[in-house]
Amino acid sequence: MTDPTDRNRLDSEASPYLQQHADNPVNWQPWDDAAFEAAAERDVPVFLSIGYSACHWCHVMAEESFEDEDVAASLNEHFVPVKVDREERPDVDDLYMTVAQLATGGGGWPLSVWLTPDKRPFYVGTYFPREASGNQPGFLDVLRSLHERWEAEREAVEERADQWTSALRGEVESVPDAREEPPGSDVLDAAASAAVERADRERGGWGTDQKFPQPGRLHVLLRAAARGDDEARAVATETLDAMANGGLYDQLGGGFHRYCVDREWTVPHFEKMLYDNAELPRAYLAAFQLTGDARYRDVACGALDFVADELAHPDGGFYSTLDARSEGEEGTFYVWTLDEVSDAVGDPADATVFGAYYGVTQDGNFEGSTVLTRRRDLADVADDLGMDESEARERLERARERVRDARTERERPARDEKVIGAWNGLAIRAFAEAGLVCDERYAERAVDALDFVREHLWDADAARLSRRYAEGEATGEGYLEDYAFLAAGALATYEATGESRHLAFACDLADALVAEHWDENSETLYFTPASGEDLLARPQELADRSTPSSTGVAVSVLDALAAFRPERAYREVADAVLATHAETVENRPLTHPSLALAAATRERGRLEITVAADEIPGEWRDAIASRYLPDRLLSRRPPTADGLDTRLDALGLDEAPPIWAGREARGDDATTGDGTPTAYVCRRACSPPVTSTDELIEWVTSDSP
Repeated sequence: MTDPTDRNRLDSEASPYLQQHADNPVNWQPWDDAAFEAAAERDVPVFLSIGYSACHWCHVMAEESFEDEDVAASLNEHFVPVKVDREERPDVDDLYMTVAQLATGGGGWPLSVWLTPDKRPFYVGTYFPREASGNQPGFLDVLRSLHERWEAEREAVEERADQWTSALRGEVESVPDAREEPPGSDVLDAAASAAVERADRERGGWGTDQKFPQPGRLHVLLRAAARGDDEARAVATETLDAMANGGLYDQLGGGFHRYCVDREWTVPHFEKMLYDNAELPRAYLAAFQLTGDARYRDVACGALDFVADELAHPDGGFYSTLDARSEGEEGTFYVWTLDEVSDAVGDPADATVFGAYYGVTQDGNFEGSTVLTRRRDLADVADDLGMDESEARERLERARERVRDARTERERPARDEKVIGAWNGLAIRAFAEAGLVCDERYAERAVDALDFVREHLWDADAARLSRRYAEGEATGEGYLEDYAFLAAGALATYEATGESRHLAFACDLADALVAEHWDENSETLYFTPASGEDLLARPQELADRSTPSSTGVAVSVLDALAAFRPERAYREVADAVLATHAETVENRPLTHPSLALAAATRERGRLEITVAADEIPGEWRDAIASRYLPDRLLSRRPPTADGLDTRLDALGLDEAPPIWAGREARGDDATTGDGTPTAYVCRRACSPPVTSTDELIEWVTSDSP
């Protein structure tokens, strides 16, 4: 039989990241049975390398080691090398990243793990230089050492593999005893207090060496601020301002980079991820609703415009990432020198205003060039330059347009054109919310993306999601985050449009989520589906990371959908999961902001706003969208009972759920569908029928968040 490890097998993979390694002299294998069976047959370890296409240090290790003939010879002879795209296989990444964190106290990408042929880990690291550097061993030295240990110290290697596997299972599979009651808003208060206590009050955000965006923490702080916590409000706005004004935000093209490598939010890691440009706009939209500051709305819309312009699949979905590098260097597309600005702008006075406003200097702030930041008020710039602010603004806008035009002539960063279900769900939710807050065209974009996902990733007959779509093919099993994030996106799209087909899809996704990920015995939600691949352990995802906790989002969306499908036990599942993990969330609330937010909403109940009308009046939409209502559930139903019957049939319901039952439009001709639009506002208790904008505002604002 032909040995599959005789050649590099990545040429048939659709992942752009795996394709980047298809020409390596390393005989890379995809993560499949053939690779591990070959390792067992040859009795050699597996070298598992996990990364993603926009990862800078993944590129560096590839150039230094994986393109090197000597490294390839060692890997091919003594190991079975396996490449995994973490974006396609978050389950594999999660398991072995957990091992890295348990064994070394840290992690990151590229993740380098050595496994026995039955997938047990025994050595782990991240980036290794080809040759030893400082305290870091060289990659070739590590390969030689591990080969020798495999041959001469096999018993010790097997013992370590057993120990690490046991520790892994204890970490990711452990389920505590459930409480009788789920946690309440106390965990949200604790999370907000911890976020304030740990915040960098001088520079915004959290941390001193690097700054990562933390959307979950921002939502916790905004919720606390709405209840009168001035410190929480200050920390939230300080962080939002620092991110928007610094290098994390692309001042020319919109959109957020992954994170910043300095305390001041100046120099980013330049890759742009779909999930950041979905979750951060939601936080900025919420901040606009809370504070009324239009800057936050503009930043959110700028990020979503970037997604629509640069990450859009022509048929409706969204691609995954833009690389950090172009022309072989990180950040080249985004940074500027004074001479480059001068050449692009032409007019010296215009260029001077641009440079002063965006902080372009002779020395720069990044390897001799400048990452554009926005740390000065235009009025101060104008005053320094001896001109009126109106003149400075005109010059700035003209210069900005010319610099942006000049940037289009540069080599663009590569784009990873996978369409990932979970990340599309986050983006759909953000676009739908922007459709209410900013402009209805954003909701139209949410609909297009949701329709794309439904067509290409959802198998209605099997009631199953695929993980990703690329090159005309959907592959990979959906994970908890795919179902939860897409269900949340579908529900948000229903709120923005009132189209019941989106609500029906959200319920279909929720049904599949419960069927595949809910474990009744342990009363928890697992990240991997019950029908999926049997890995070393079946993980849960409780903490927020670069994306929200899939468990937290699942609990929240199940709780919301229970208003429409009370017979499906969605709320019972949500309550049970919260009760199971009550102690975990109470002990570390800042690590679990999505679960803390879900618990607080579950305790208070959602603010249900049901509108009986063919269309929500524009003044009502504006009144709802402009206010901070974080646990809002906006539902539209037909004005008459006859119209409602059609919708119930489409949803497979025999009778109207409580959120719609008895809530017809009022007016002289309500029975014919010509009645006055009528709203019903409920949180535990309900308003009388409301038919005026003033009454609606009074009821939706009568109970603070």
